Amino acid sequence: ALADGMGKIHALFGENQDEKPSVAETYHGKVLPIEIATQLVSINEPVELRNLEHIIPFQRARDIILKNPDHIVALDCACRSSRADPCLPLDVCLIVGEPFASFVIDRHPLRSRWVSSKEAQSILESEHERGHVHHAYFKDAMLNRFYAICNCCSCCCGAMQAVRNGSPMIISSGYVSRVDMDLCIECEQCLGSCHFGALSMSDEGIHISQQGCMGCGVCVSVCSQGALSLELDPGKPIPLKIHELMEAAAIQSL
Repeated sequence: ALADGMGKIHALFGENQDEKPSVAETYHGKVLPIEIATQLVSINEPVELRNLEHIIPFQRARDIILKNPDHIVALDCACRSSRADPCLPLDVCLIVGEPFASFVIDRHPLRSRWVSSKEAQSILESEHERGHVHHAYFKDAMLNRFYAICNCCSCCCGAMQAVRNGSPMIISSGYVSRVDMDLCIECEQCLGSCHFGALSMSDEGIHISQQGCMGCGVCVSVCSQGALSLELDPGKPIPLKIHELMEAAAIQSL
């Protein structure tokens, strides 16, 4: 199975495939608030969580199986690298666990480097401060499971641009942004922070599209008045709270 999976990985990095399903069928990202993204790079034990339909509601690539989760690689973002004037820095894609981390280092030694969990967390925090969005990525070509956290901006990220064009490659974190109108001073600072175009100004004040909001929390972090917050949205897949999922799996195995 591993040999077959590694063959898929080789295909992902440029070798021909006779038949290819659509990208949206095999390549999915789930938005992560900064707190949950940090959890995924601070795990120090193996993880095996399968068929997470309630979190990643796709037919493929929805498992979290982390072998050597402390093996983390920072890889130059392919989307940013392809742009004439990319957002910087480039090395913000985090490849998590084996065999993926070692594979990327072997194939792209000039574009990747080993990082500690602490440095990975620092990369996430720095990207959060830049107003970028964290995504956990799942691909069938990556043994049908989670393999990376990318830190994305709508000006460079191909997946985010695909969403704007109607291809559902990214799903909600499970949260939605809410505004407290008593605290909002209508400074409009948050409007330009939303990569998904979910915020607008109406006669009543800031309006948040519940359908358009992906629950990334970027707008929350830029609001100086504390008027914005993330709340669970029962109409969307639940958040990827890895520690809670691991605890639940441990209880079920007893």
